[in-house]
Amino acid sequence: MTNMKKMTMIPLLASFILGSTLWSGGFTANAAAAATTSTTVPPSATTITDKSEKPQTNNLPNIKILATGGTIAGSSAVNTDTTDYKAGALGIETLINAVPEMKSIANVSGEQVVNVGSPDINNDILLKLAKRTNELLARDDVDGIVITHGTDTLEETAYFLNLVVNSDKPVVVVGSMRPATAISADGPFNLYNAVKVAGASASKGQGVLVLLNDRIGAARYITKTNTTAVDTFKSVEQGYLGAVVGDQVYYYNKSTHKHTTASMFDISILTQLPQVDILYEYQNNGRYLYDAAVAAGAKGIVVAGSGNGSLSKTSTEGAEAAGKKGVIIARSSRVGSGIVSPSTKDAASNFVSTDSLNPQKARILLMLALTQTHDVKEIQSFFNEY
Repeated sequence: MTNMKKMTMIPLLASFILGSTLWSGGFTANAAAAATTSTTVPPSATTITDKSEKPQTNNLPNIKILATGGTIAGSSAVNTDTTDYKAGALGIETLINAVPEMKSIANVSGEQVVNVGSPDINNDILLKLAKRTNELLARDDVDGIVITHGTDTLEETAYFLNLVVNSDKPVVVVGSMRPATAISADGPFNLYNAVKVAGASASKGQGVLVLLNDRIGAARYITKTNTTAVDTFKSVEQGYLGAVVGDQVYYYNKSTHKHTTASMFDISILTQLPQVDILYEYQNNGRYLYDAAVAAGAKGIVVAGSGNGSLSKTSTEGAEAAGKKGVIIARSSRVGSGIVSPSTKDAASNFVSTDSLNPQKARILLMLALTQTHDVKEIQSFFNEY
């Protein structure tokens, strides 16, 4: 018997025994290939699975799943492959159908916003996703949103939404570290738990949440800490907001920074975001990187500084020259945790410090800040509050 035949028989046997299609260990290469053929959606397309849009008559929460692709929708021809797979290969309908247990906890429907790996999420997609999220949350028949997303840039999208969603209804961003075709794929339970969290009354007003590996993280604090491990998302210093244990949602922390309904940022009329680049501090680096960013049109530069947001003399020269041309320089850190403390010299050089935001999240906030003002003191207040 060939390996492919063995792989095909496993899910058939599992389906026969359990009476349902398994995703973890059962969503094999042949099933993935068939699903990819029938449900893969081009990046520009939008699929709505609840075409009737009729309000539900039961007492379950109405949860909308917005899909963007990523590993949770990934596929490989080998079910032991956890790294060399195609991200965003499966459509939202396949993901929903693979976890029928969700029907017992919520009225679930889905839309395919895009279907890409998260490194390809750009500003246009961020705006499209955020605007659609706000449209849905404004409806009486939507109680919460779940967004499936690749993990590589998941924290950036989650933090962007945290700043621009204008509702206190739950928004949960979820992903997985193993593709749908992998043995012991983590996507199914993550998706189930995300729907559970989105439908929980305790999730209301918590800001945008991130759900992986049973932990509930705040978009402001959570970050990816490991390249491949399933427990990669952590809040190293601030801690998680809560957890899902035994099919129950528990909260034991709150985010103290402004978010969602307390945020001043309005993207409803925005069609683009200002260009903000990230430069990495290292020994013997050159000023030319700053000059190149300014020449390319950067309105802001986030520096992943060494230690407490430190810049070399060469970097300082480049950053100060950029500042004199009106470019805002945000000092973050490459360290991975800790607060970049303000300096008395910051404002004079058009610099701001980024509090505990890592460089990628500092870029998100600086982009939005620049849609409101170019005043360095006001932008610093944003980093203090958000």
